[in-house]
Amino acid sequence: MNPTPAPRIAIVGAGPGGLTCARILQRHGIAATVYDRDPGPDARDQGGTLDLHADNGQIALREAGLLEEFFRLSRPEGQEMRQLDPVGTVLFHHLPEPDERFKPEIDRGLLRSLLLDSLAPGTVRWDHALDAVDGPAEGPRRLRFTNGTRVECDLVIGADGAWSRVRRALSPATPQYTGISFLEAWFHDVTTRHPEIAELVGQGSAAGADGERGLFAQRNGGDHIRVYVIQRVPVDWIPAEGLTPQDTDGIRARLLERYRDWSPRLRRLISDNDGPYVDRPIFALPVPHTWEPNPTVTLLGDAAHLMPPLGVGVNLAMLDACELALALTRHDTVAEAVRAYESTMLPRSTETARMLDGAAEGLLSTELPDFATT
Repeated sequence: MNPTPAPRIAIVGAGPGGLTCARILQRHGIAATVYDRDPGPDARDQGGTLDLHADNGQIALREAGLLEEFFRLSRPEGQEMRQLDPVGTVLFHHLPEPDERFKPEIDRGLLRSLLLDSLAPGTVRWDHALDAVDGPAEGPRRLRFTNGTRVECDLVIGADGAWSRVRRALSPATPQYTGISFLEAWFHDVTTRHPEIAELVGQGSAAGADGERGLFAQRNGGDHIRVYVIQRVPVDWIPAEGLTPQDTDGIRARLLERYRDWSPRLRRLISDNDGPYVDRPIFALPVPHTWEPNPTVTLLGDAAHLMPPLGVGVNLAMLDACELALALTRHDTVAEAVRAYESTMLPRSTETARMLDGAAEGLLSTELPDFATT
């Protein structure tokens, strides 16, 4: 009797979720290919710092055999957190214990490199922007890429983020604007060039809000600090005010007017940044976001359950990836594995999203948000 051939698994998206899934599969002797739209691993900035929690992200890294390496690279001191009011009074200050490991920080780019370096050579196929998934629901599935490549597979895993192309094969849902927008600003060489801001933020993060607007500053590796100016504004507020994203001086003038009652010390988080601002409106998927079971396509991370950026996104994506990979090692068929994975992932993501319902608004609250202390 011929043995059952190994399933052909395609993972779309080389973010933390997709790479974690591929790594755990490979540790169990299951091949998977990751396709990503970027031309290479260094094509763009991977974003700021993130904390990996002991009860989700770290579980995935343990299954990936990378937890100790993560601890070596991470910044436990980054768990420091300060909450301030608009006049600069410190309302809350958490200093982590020296051995505290619940949610140490790591730069996104460093985490991605850790995962990429753990994979077999050739696992990731760069410059593969997905156009569409077609083929019968029972398989095999066909992936069509914009570079003309066609790939046939038995399972498509959508790890391709907020604007997932894989999601279209399962669900008509699209992310909706939450009404809250982040404007990102960078500060470089902060120890020498921005010592007052470095002292304000400390080794971790600092946040403040007045009910209508907020600021969130977070130390990154390499002596950088990234600041998010948080506002309740229309999604097109920059062009609506006759500005462009490149008009740094014009945007800065608008912001300083909106934050005119804040302390001069906090206003420096708006006025002293190095380089332009980056507009990041916050979108989320409807809750609950579910779909009819499909034996050949599934989703993880933001593709499945996009939520406001409140410290859970990457952690949930990596936990999703871990549970899906392990399900594929424990079940006789891909269809059984997908059903088992989704039976846990979908309720968990719905519960988490409901817990965070209105949390984007909470970023503007004068009350200390729960996620700041947990």
